[in-house]
Amino acid sequence: MNSFPVVDPIPLPAPVWLFKALHIVTLALHFCAVEMLLGGLVAGLWLSFMGRRAGKSQLGGIQLNAAAALSKRLPVVMTYVINLGVPPLLFAQVLYGRALYTSSVLIGFYWIGVIFLLMACYWHIYRFNAKVENNLRAWPMALAAVILAYAIAMIYTTNMTLMLRPEVWRDMYTASGVGSHLPPHDPTVMPRWLFMLVGGLTAAGLWMIWLAGRKTIEQPVRVYLATIGGRLALGAVVIQILLAGLVYRAQSAAIQAGLGGNPVYAAAGYAWLGGAAAVLLLAAWSAFKRPTGAGPGWAALAIGLVTMLAMALYRDGIRDLTLASKGFDVWDRVVVTNWTIVGLFLFLFVAGLVCMGWLVSVLLRAKPVSEKVA
Repeated sequence: MNSFPVVDPIPLPAPVWLFKALHIVTLALHFCAVEMLLGGLVAGLWLSFMGRRAGKSQLGGIQLNAAAALSKRLPVVMTYVINLGVPPLLFAQVLYGRALYTSSVLIGFYWIGVIFLLMACYWHIYRFNAKVENNLRAWPMALAAVILAYAIAMIYTTNMTLMLRPEVWRDMYTASGVGSHLPPHDPTVMPRWLFMLVGGLTAAGLWMIWLAGRKTIEQPVRVYLATIGGRLALGAVVIQILLAGLVYRAQSAAIQAGLGGNPVYAAAGYAWLGGAAAVLLLAAWSAFKRPTGAGPGWAALAIGLVTMLAMALYRDGIRDLTLASKGFDVWDRVVVTNWTIVGLFLFLFVAGLVCMGWLVSVLLRAKPVSEKVA
């Protein structure tokens, strides 16, 4: 018996391929912000702790200023995490609502709890930044924010995996109709969660390389950011490659065959590996050469975006193939395209991206202000 709810009789207002393209692009942008937040919090925690421990030494001052360079930007990153998270979630609901709504209801207690965890995490990030800028002990606030962010990441991973498991839905609902029970063990959850968390460290390393090119930061701090950022990205991406292998091997043989047999998904997998190799080279060069120019930072940004886009596409393949093996074909939908509405939407979508780029350019052109705090 098919466990999925019946298809909504209202047809899609645009082709499936368009919704999927928008979903993958916006999801990649969201993942960039998420990874920066997860990794930036850990890096800021470590730098703040080590800086306080080093006291008034030169290294301690450099570490505290490096922590400040990250902490003052983390609230802004969080706004992008939230706002860039809305579009892919909406597109996912359009395409996979029958699966995603069901899994969300089944863990409703935890899913709704994300809102409160997110507010608490946001508050701790602001407190972390305030304490760093006032040269106070800040790492406990960062630690609390890390724990909260990791908990949110686990809830999301659990839900996005549960939507692929219709075989456990009935038993879960029988056990709890209020969404208080977590799903039974799934061998893919932990590798996926760890892959994202370690990816955050890779993103944090690339972010630090980018910060090393900011002229508002003192030269010794920029050199330190380039060095530590390169080392962090270098070590993290190696671990992430190993975790990518675990994620792949956790899939069934049929899903593995489908990923390898589909040219789009196979190309996305190779693109991600190529991006990871590029991160290795850039990170190693940054760790040893300690560049403080803008070029390496923009290269890190470009590599990060391409790699994240490839990862989002490959992830989409795992989801589609898994759901198809259980009777859910995302392409099997009635479509009645309203091209006037689609055109207006795409115009506003592109205009929004242009405005966002303009705001970023204004920020980058602003008069430099020293970021020294210690």
